[in-house]
Amino acid sequence: MKKLILTLVAALGLVAGAHASGGGMAWDKAPVNTTDTASLQNGAKLFVNYCLNCHSAAFMRFNRLKDIGLTDQQIKDNLLFTTDKIGETMKSTIDPKQAAAWFGTNPPDLTVIARSRAGSGGTGADYLYTFLRTFYRDDTKATGWNNLAFPNVGMPHALWQLQDDRRAIFEERESHGQTEHVFKGWERVAPGAMTDQQYDQAVGDLVNYLQWMGEPAQNTRIRVGVWVLLFLAGFTFIAWRLNAAYWKDIK
Repeated sequence: MKKLILTLVAALGLVAGAHASGGGMAWDKAPVNTTDTASLQNGAKLFVNYCLNCHSAAFMRFNRLKDIGLTDQQIKDNLLFTTDKIGETMKSTIDPKQAAAWFGTNPPDLTVIARSRAGSGGTGADYLYTFLRTFYRDDTKATGWNNLAFPNVGMPHALWQLQDDRRAIFEERESHGQTEHVFKGWERVAPGAMTDQQYDQAVGDLVNYLQWMGEPAQNTRIRVGVWVLLFLAGFTFIAWRLNAAYWKDIK
């Protein structure tokens, strides 16, 4: 038993050491607020216009967007393609074989992407917020793009028209006998349609929507849970006083 415990402790130490040596950039905190309907609506618009061309959200129906304050007519007029129906799920029209040929793999479904990407650096929303804001030009890649949060990613920068076109500046450093490229800053190549603040806000709205889409009933669940806890607290107080009344004459 003692040897088994020592072995487990050693294994955990190796895992922790490997994780620490792996490093990786720090994730920025995502401005998530799934009760902000204006942010969710803008995020839904960005998702449909920029993400749905390649990525599906096969477990999310268009008519569920009524939960964030949109009407059926608003969904039809602004978020549906001509062949879609409001009761259909959000499926991309890209051919999986073509996608695999272009990007090296079929783009993943994004329904629960914000829940599946959580890690030691933060929540899945934090990762996505950082990822979508750290694309840069890299002519050595097939797509012409690379990413600081996901080096050598096969995905191109879907929001490139909104953000500044830029290159990453790296500095070479020697570490443990190996040359490492350390990120130092950005070099602006061409301006985008948005300022840095506007782009960060847009990405925040998109990530907020992705967070909400992973569990649309979350806000309702929290509200119901609060009322249930309040009911249980009140009922517990009543039961306590009834118990005291029944047993007050028995010592």
